Amino acid sequence: MAIPADFLQTLLARVDIVEVVGRHVQLKKAGVNHKGLCPFHGEKSPSFIVSPSRQTYHCFGCGVHGDALRFLVEYAGLGFKDAVAELAGSVGLQVPEDERSAAERERDKAAKARQHTLTEVLAKAAGHYKAQLKASPKAIAYLKGRGLSGEIAARFGLGYAPEGWRGLASVYPRYDDPLLADSGLVILKDEDGADAAEARRYDRFRDRIMFPIRNVTGEVIGFGGRVLDGGEPKYLNSPETPVFHKGRELYGLYEARAALRRVGHVLVVEGYMDVVALAQLGIENAVATLGTACTAEHVQKLFRFTEQVVFSFDGDAAGRRAAGRALEAALPHASDTRSVRFLFLPPEHDPDSYVREHGAEAFQRLVEQAVPLSRQLVQQAGEGCDLGSAEGRARALAQARPMWTALPDGALKRGLLGELAALGRLEAEDLLQLWSSPAGRGRGRADAVAAPDEAGADAAAPRSGWRGKRDAEGRWRDTPWAAGREREAAAPRGSRRAPAGPADHVLRLLLTDPAGWDRLGPEDHELLHALPAPLGALVAWLERELAEHGPQPWPALRAVLQGLPPDEDGEPPAFARAALRLVPEGLADLAPPPGSELPDIADSPQALRRLVDRLWIEQLKREESEAIAAAAQDPAALQRWRALHTRRRTLEQGLAQAPT
Repeated sequence: MAIPADFLQTLLARVDIVEVVGRHVQLKKAGVNHKGLCPFHGEKSPSFIVSPSRQTYHCFGCGVHGDALRFLVEYAGLGFKDAVAELAGSVGLQVPEDERSAAERERDKAAKARQHTLTEVLAKAAGHYKAQLKASPKAIAYLKGRGLSGEIAARFGLGYAPEGWRGLASVYPRYDDPLLADSGLVILKDEDGADAAEARRYDRFRDRIMFPIRNVTGEVIGFGGRVLDGGEPKYLNSPETPVFHKGRELYGLYEARAALRRVGHVLVVEGYMDVVALAQLGIENAVATLGTACTAEHVQKLFRFTEQVVFSFDGDAAGRRAAGRALEAALPHASDTRSVRFLFLPPEHDPDSYVREHGAEAFQRLVEQAVPLSRQLVQQAGEGCDLGSAEGRARALAQARPMWTALPDGALKRGLLGELAALGRLEAEDLLQLWSSPAGRGRGRADAVAAPDEAGADAAAPRSGWRGKRDAEGRWRDTPWAAGREREAAAPRGSRRAPAGPADHVLRLLLTDPAGWDRLGPEDHELLHALPAPLGALVAWLERELAEHGPQPWPALRAVLQGLPPDEDGEPPAFARAALRLVPEGLADLAPPPGSELPDIADSPQALRRLVDRLWIEQLKREESEAIAAAAQDPAALQRWRALHTRRRTLEQGLAQAPT
């Protein structure tokens, strides 16, 4: 139900625009009006006028104007309904479209009160960390060593969490206050079944540079902490709380709002320090995701502030995968009036180091040359495909189909159809007909979400967690996965395949202990991504889950796998079947096959490392053979063989000496 127009008029008549704007802009009385520096563009002389008599604002520099409601939408980045609710709450009005029951309203009111209390707790911690930074020569020296000034540190509210397990005990009246744990500042460790009152408490952040994370209204909702030395983890983030959701928030967005409108685009980088260091170097329009892959909610929030988004990634394989996730998140929001581009830096640089070495102007030229979304989509569709063969082109089109479907209808989508058709050496009409037919419809996640209206309900993608077949008329007939599991359970016990080698065992360990992924290095990650299907696809899926949700127990991962949409044949995706085979229901099935000399899942923490080393030995043997074969024509290949051989022998000796 829409909000009645008469209520909006009443609301705007009740609020004081000077008070609303004054929370965000420093205003001074200027005759009958108030004047200040425009928050929508950079200026040195104030030209932003707020009129209490007309209850409007206007900038004579950039031309922006509006009322209190529009100011909250355009400056604070709130959605229309959220802005109405905030204004209504400030003057004690009830939004008439609220159809909740009295009990639901009370629950929501209590939840909002609790959220407000949590932000107050977090703000107090931020003040404490700022004071500790001023008193810590070590932390100050670290920030100066990174080229940061006191002005930038103050702008971003940087602080320092001192060493010690209970530093916050002196900040709050009660260290056992549940709010400290609920806000993520304090960790409770349950010892031998002790209740919450008796659990051991200690500060989450210790001996770290602290980066307060603020929402678009400036409230502190969480923290990121960076170690000063070589400790692990390098960055530690607040956990998910009632006020902090990593998949929705962006670091630096609050500080970058004015710059986004001045510069015209937002630069999405990978880390807190990139954002702060770029601001120090004069590039103030950067934001960062909070240790997760970019989500559709991130993109939607960014488009509230600007129509142009530039993603910046390292040029290595990990950066390309991150770009793929960002592309997927951006597709549903890529309308004809918006721009999404992808910037790939040289592998040896991050944004901070590139600007320091080459200057801000050179970096800006890179931004201007960033790859547009359309080209990135075509490149990603053709990745890993032999476009010189009909099979490779068919695979590229199959990879492109869910991405193209996720785009909103418009000139961009229709123009891309022609480019993709040319990629597959087809006419655009033929490709559209192919993708519109029941046999041509992909069963990817994007299809199920983005194109529910392509055909009738019978022809739509099946419900998650179901399998089935199409009948003679092309309609989908579902049967639950449970039926498939019953058939598998009825199969003879001996028909299950045991894991056959190190690759299977690596995936089994990662599925049951996903935190092991971070214990491996970038080279190891690339090795696992290169595993043959379906294991390589399973690695890619697992990395995505870790980036978006963090480590999860196997039952949670299994539930996600079982909820994936089936393929065209009504079967679960091949990588999902592989995962469920690798980690069957009974823990007894997890033992390695007799005589395999492979570690059991309950082996020491070094088990994963030993298994990955076995994979490296196999890979190095293959590369040695290739080097020997090439040595007749390429003398340098012999030198490469020696290096490969030395590395393999070192790994083999390490495995031979490892405790069993």
